Formats: sequence, structure tokens, C-alpha cells
Amino acid sequence: ELPRMDGLTFLRGLMRHHPLPVIIVSAFTPKGSKLAMDALEIGAVEIIQKPSRAFGVGEMAAELIAMIKAAAGARVRSAAAAPAVALPRVLPALRAGSSNKIIAMGASTGGTQALQAVLTQLPADIPPILIVQHMPEGFTRTFAERLNSLCPFEVREAAHGDAVTPGRALVAPGGKHLVLARHGTRWVAELNDGPKVSRQRPSVEVLFQSVAKLAGPSTVAVIMTGMGGDGAEGMLALKTAGAQTIAQDEQSCVVFGMPKEAIRMGGVNHVVPLARIPETILKLL
Repeated sequence: ELPRMDGLTFLRGLMRHHPLPVIIVSAFTPKGSKLAMDALEIGAVEIIQKPSRAFGVGEMAAELIAMIKAAAGARVRSAAAAPAVALPRVLPALRAGSSNKIIAMGASTGGTQALQAVLTQLPADIPPILIVQHMPEGFTRTFAERLNSLCPFEVREAAHGDAVTPGRALVAPGGKHLVLARHGTRWVAELNDGPKVSRQRPSVEVLFQSVAKLAGPSTVAVIMTGMGGDGAEGMLALKTAGAQTIAQDEQSCVVFGMPKEAIRMGGVNHVVPLARIPETILKLL
């Protein structure tokens, strides 16, 4: 809240005339989470939650330092420039034979817009999708609700025991690991409070490893823009298990950390620009 303009108006002007990497520090309230989503849509690259208690400041400081270092190398584009991703309308429905498939996706810095660009192009009869996007607790629900309003299939924040079914995408809640489990003949989503992996909870690594064990050959996995190496070993485990694996290419990433590490470890079958990820997913299905 600024004297002559609000922060979003300032951010729009900044991204139009002098684009810089921006980190949003936000309190988790209904208004705060909506404003944070708006800021990411305008061009901010990360959200961090204000600590709600004094002893949370130290943990936030370490996280903020890592974010600043990652943001320093982020690719940001002027809002006045042509859109970074020119995508067609929603791709056509799938052919028979993809009903036993599953899609696993992981992203971090810059991932909210990258995921939106991909998910909004996929058809309504898409196989089940499990998503880890590094984001603070509480903000993931607002993110999932926004995607749900834009996609031709259901998108929701995952709850423990949710059915993993076609036409549904489940987003890992901030502060919880998301894993794939099997109950009889059904796939279900399970949540846990296990230790952070790669300084993250939810962790892409935890999701990918669980999918590799239960659904390896039936999986299409995607690793997208983000700092660090979360999910790289999981991508290798998926590829070894027979999955088809996709990494976003360097040029279209905001931060090429996670895809770069997965490629370096040999866990990637296909490296493609963001604009080609939806069609690549469908071809592999």
C-alpha cells in the first residue's frame, strides 16, 4: 500500500518500462494470496510468506537469501514486449489408450506462469496430473483455484486420500509432501509432513520418486523452470523405470536450475521450449 499507487500498479509499470526480477513478500490472508497471484501474473518470479511468529524470521531469512540469489539470474521480459509464449487453443482430445497413464509435473521459480501456459492447452479428457509448485502454505489453494477457472478440466489443491483420476489435476499444498499411492486397484494422492527435501516441502523429488515406484512406464513427467536441483534424481528414477521425461529448455525458463540438473544427470528424454510442452505431452501419451 503506497501513498499514490498500490503495489500492483507499480509492478505493472516496472515490468513494462524497466523489467526486473521481483520477489513478493506477502501475509497469507484471502486478500494477500489473491494479490500475490496477481503479482505473479504480472511478472513477479517468487512469493515468500511473512512469518506469523517471531521465531519464524530466521527460517524466512535463509529462504529469502536463496530466492534472491536465484532471482538475480532470472530471465524477465518487458510486459510491453510480445508474449514469451504464443500457444494455440486447447489441443484436441486424446485417442483411446491413454486412460492408464499419469502425468507428474514439477516447477519452482517462474513456474506459476509456465504451468498455466501448459495446463490451459491440455484437453478435458487428460489423464490424472500431479503437480508440485514450490509455494508457501495457503497460497497453493488460491493458485489451484485460479487454474481451475482457466483449464478445461478440474484443478484443485490436493487433499489426503483424493482419487487420482482422469480429468483432474492435483496441486501439492504448501507445507505438505504429495505422493502417489495405490489402494487396491485405485491410485490415490497422499500427503505427509516428512522432512524437507532440497529445502522444500512439497518437494518435486518426493513426488517423482513415488510415481517412479508405482507407475513408472505409464508416466509422462515434466520438469520446468526453477532454482536448485529439486526433482533431478526423481527424473532419472522415472526414466530408468520406463517413463517418458520432458525438461523445459533454457531459453524459455525464468531460471534454468531444475531442468539443467535433471538433464545433467541423464534423466531427460526430451528437451523442448515451453510452447511445445503441451503437444509433446500429448504425443507421448
